[in-house]
Amino acid sequence: MFKRDLVLPTNSFLLFGPRSTGKSTWLGEKLPDAIKIDLLSNREFLSFFNNPSLLQQIVQNAPINKWIVIDEIQKIPALLDEVHKAMYESQGKRKFALTGSSARKIKRSNGNMLAGRALTRNLFPLTLNELDGALSLESILKYGTLPIISSQKDTEIKADFLESYVSTYMKEEIQQEALVKKLDSFSRFLEVMAILNGQILNVSNVASNAKVARTTINGYIEILCDTLLGYLLPSWRPKHKVKEINHPKFYFFDTGVIRTISGKLRDSLDSEERGRLFETLIVNELKATNSYKKLGAEFFYWKTADGAEVDLIMKVGKKILGFEIKSTDSWKSKYSKNLNQMAEEGIITKAFGVYTGKYSLKDDRVTVIPYTDLVSTILNVL
Repeated sequence: MFKRDLVLPTNSFLLFGPRSTGKSTWLGEKLPDAIKIDLLSNREFLSFFNNPSLLQQIVQNAPINKWIVIDEIQKIPALLDEVHKAMYESQGKRKFALTGSSARKIKRSNGNMLAGRALTRNLFPLTLNELDGALSLESILKYGTLPIISSQKDTEIKADFLESYVSTYMKEEIQQEALVKKLDSFSRFLEVMAILNGQILNVSNVASNAKVARTTINGYIEILCDTLLGYLLPSWRPKHKVKEINHPKFYFFDTGVIRTISGKLRDSLDSEERGRLFETLIVNELKATNSYKKLGAEFFYWKTADGAEVDLIMKVGKKILGFEIKSTDSWKSKYSKNLNQMAEEGIITKAFGVYTGKYSLKDDRVTVIPYTDLVSTILNVL
């Protein structure tokens, strides 16, 4: 069992996270005595779908200090009305923990009515900090860090679960939720997006490769973001006189899921794939840390029309951190070129190289750190 970095709020909250990131397990550990309503259970789903006001009867029979957990709240958005009513009538004393693996239906229903009454938290796959050396980097890049994967030693079981995850949840269940109409088109789209993970997103190229209309592709990307299976990393444009790339990049939430979608799960890692997956791992690690530690950071990448690029920009207030991420045990000075230039011009306040080597180094203005020291180093700087 891995200790999660997410801290339990003292007031009602919405907990978002992709399916199988451990939301129910975490809540079971933190709130073992709570009343639990699991909408993944067909029986409970039908009971509350047909009669959402059943929640009021449960609330009225429960002690005022008793937490009420509702898993996968997005399956019955109408329950949000009942939750809001119970919170309002108790003047906030009644506490709810609501989990969701999709923000899509909540955003399109009355989910916003909970604003100011319920906090929002996110749970991610296991971070490097949470794993604390329990898995090798090779295993992390190959199979990802979903909790159920990370607790398995048998690689065949890992592979079977990931294949089931992609086929059952990412394809079939998304279709069942009426988020997509044509599963074959969505499957082709997923494969193209997995190949292009971590690269600058050109919607027209994705549409052409997936043989899907451009307008449909935009909708599919929105679905991936709303179901928390991926996110867009916008470009950073600090210099008005420099022509900078304006398209975002797209990252999936887990390296194992990427390899499964692209059909490479049972293959060995080549150097190009390793590099892209390592970059994804580091970007995801920093985004999770930002969420758990409530740093308030914004994330970008930077690239000019002439090809100068920095993998990641992390902006926290007036502090602007630049990162070059390399899957290599040996750092070369050429990796630091763009970071050094940006630091010298005062565009960024701190410059970091992240690599798989053993030692921390200094390369002019760039501090080079092992990936295992990433979180502790960044938290000390901020």
